[in-house]
Amino acid sequence: MPTSNRKKQGKDTAVQGTNDSSVVSKVSAAARGYFQDVFLQHFVCKVARRAPLINRGYYVRWRAVDHCVRRFLHVTENCPRRQILSLGAGFDSAYFRLHADEALHRAVVFEVDFPDVTRRKAALINSNITLRGMLEPHLPSATACVSSGPVYVSSGRYRLLGVDVREESQVEEALGAAGLDWAAPTLILSEVVLTYMETQQSDAVIRWAAQLLPQSLFVMYEQIHPRDPFGRIMQDHFLKLNSTLHALRQYPDTAAQRRRFLDKGWEQCACLDVNDFYLGLVPEEERCRVESLEPFDEYEEWHQKCSHYFILTASRGSLTAQALLTHAPVPPVASICPSWSPTALSVRTVPVPMEGLGMASTSVSLGQVLLTGGSSRGGRGPVTRILLRGQEGWRSVCLEPPVDLGVRLYHTATSLPGGGIVVYGGRSSPLNPTGGLLRVTLDTRGPPGPLHSEDGDTWKLCVEQTVCSGDPPAPRWRHTATTVSHKGKSFLFVFGGKNESEAALGDGYFLCLDQQHWTEIPVEGAAPEARHSHSACPYRGGVVVFGGLDRRGVPLGDTAVLRPTDGGFSWGRIELRPPPVPRYSHSAHVIGEKLVVVGGVWLHSDGVPGVAMMNLTTRCSVELSLDTTSVPWPLMLHSFCSELTDSEEPELLLMGGGGNCFSFGTHFNLQPVSVDLRPALG
Repeated sequence: MPTSNRKKQGKDTAVQGTNDSSVVSKVSAAARGYFQDVFLQHFVCKVARRAPLINRGYYVRWRAVDHCVRRFLHVTENCPRRQILSLGAGFDSAYFRLHADEALHRAVVFEVDFPDVTRRKAALINSNITLRGMLEPHLPSATACVSSGPVYVSSGRYRLLGVDVREESQVEEALGAAGLDWAAPTLILSEVVLTYMETQQSDAVIRWAAQLLPQSLFVMYEQIHPRDPFGRIMQDHFLKLNSTLHALRQYPDTAAQRRRFLDKGWEQCACLDVNDFYLGLVPEEERCRVESLEPFDEYEEWHQKCSHYFILTASRGSLTAQALLTHAPVPPVASICPSWSPTALSVRTVPVPMEGLGMASTSVSLGQVLLTGGSSRGGRGPVTRILLRGQEGWRSVCLEPPVDLGVRLYHTATSLPGGGIVVYGGRSSPLNPTGGLLRVTLDTRGPPGPLHSEDGDTWKLCVEQTVCSGDPPAPRWRHTATTVSHKGKSFLFVFGGKNESEAALGDGYFLCLDQQHWTEIPVEGAAPEARHSHSACPYRGGVVVFGGLDRRGVPLGDTAVLRPTDGGFSWGRIELRPPPVPRYSHSAHVIGEKLVVVGGVWLHSDGVPGVAMMNLTTRCSVELSLDTTSVPWPLMLHSFCSELTDSEEPELLLMGGGGNCFSFGTHFNLQPVSVDLRPALG
């Protein structure tokens, strides 16, 4: 066999392998109650339970495709004949599920895939009494049959064909022989199929379908956005599987995909990324049901997964145009466009090995940053370290506290006005919040020891479990804890977050730091809506809160200020112009009258968040991109932490960050980076 043919065969085999992993994931989601499909289990040899993020991802894929299929069946219900043509169908169970739902009245399902795949599927069908019993006799033949030709299964409403989709003439001939009616309303389904072909070949399939099927609806579910950090991880994953995503290069976003179909002969086209589909076309009651099925705390990865897939419908003919996706009203997060500055902020690597997700940081003093908790490739553990800046630059020193800080993710570490640090909240898992409050101090006295630094200091971490009186907040994580002042006293203000029973919290609590007492202080004005993964920075004796994720899982873009008053505090709003793009899982700092917001996750398709500069006096905002050409790529700025390192020449130190990129692998930023803020601050 020539080398080129062997390579082609190897790639084809790799692509066929994606079917096997996909069906296992769908079975896992169905088994956990995300959707009902009792037939999928018959197409897998061994059931495996997937992580909640994978289950949600395959649920929304199933839901998007099922939405389009059922819409097509609804608008064509009075037609004497209608058809579903599934390209690269793999072990999809749609025919059996729709047949059981009695949704295939006067409809025939045609499935086309590689002969090896259809041969395996036909054998599974014919060896299983449940599946075989769903095949209606194909008149005038009295029985379903398995053949050695391109038609492997043929029954009254189901035809399974073993043909390479790329071979147009063979597909056309096989479909004609199998009884496809070219004039009947037809849904063509491509569920992560065409992107594995060379783009010229997939374009030809799209054009071919438009030419031969004048009353048709094309439904496609595929990947987009290859160039951002998540997209890079996604592409690398499929490259390792020898299953390159070809279409991404020429059609990187929903607008390009829409133009693609219109250019190839389709009359109308609607294309939504999966965030828009989920928030706009899945009813809130259904979203609540799905989101309550399993403990979940991977919001950043969920939204990024959904922003990197799309569901598309394209139509020919007036009837099938009624089945096009509608742009249902979605929260305003998708309609706010970034107001980009031409200035890009320089980012450089800090050569210190360090990684972690969900850590908390706090600046102890100039050039000293304490990091606690988080998770890394070594797992979740009570890792505590301090970053020190000396004449030779930054270095990291691990500390062993005398008291176990426990496993903590998404907690807070807050520097206190009189010295010391308060560590509060966090979780070890989405079912186990970490309670209590710890007071931490750093002591540099004592004889040289194993943690003796090159400056001559020995670092000792003192940890005290603090028992507070009063009515404490409910345990939580993804909250904020900020110092505020009231009548000459310092308080720790805890706001928002989430826990195992509440999707988002909107309460605020004051801890008197002198008396270690949770104190009730009058607060006027309407409090910001419940949220988590927001930011809260000290500002004029109070707090400025920005962004976060609301109870519905929708990013927020509002700016609220808690101001001290004679009697307590008062909430107010700052309306910024232009409004900043809603985001969460970012970090923020106040420098003078400017709120500096860095990183995070947004649902907008225009790149990834860099730095948003918000002037709290003039109420103007601008987005600045990050020049990451000199740092290891990809750089993922969520689930990270940051600290200002120099007040005279302001610079941000960004530490940790990354995430579990769906089924494509987990990425960690392996070194801190610094961002030069001087161009933004003028």
